[in-house]
Amino acid sequence: MTKRYLVKHWCSADFVMEKIVDESEIDTKTNDLKKHSYPNTNWSMIMIKDSEKVKRTSYEEYDERLNDSSKKRTSDK
Repeated sequence: MTKRYLVKHWCSADFVMEKIVDESEIDTKTNDLKKHSYPNTNWSMIMIKDSEKVKRTSYEEYDERLNDSSKKRTSDK
């Protein structure tokens, strides 16, 4: 049987997060976004094209057992 490997890439990227809100939910006179001042899972998320950057890559032998500390791991930190 052929060995299988799990490859992981830790990345960063630029996103635009947006949401349409009613006028009553924000104060446009004082620029107070109230509960919309920080995005959550209800916002739509669009990744800026070509903004992704791989910060770290690793691979490890893949099998069905989870959290097997005896597996050899390799990383390019």
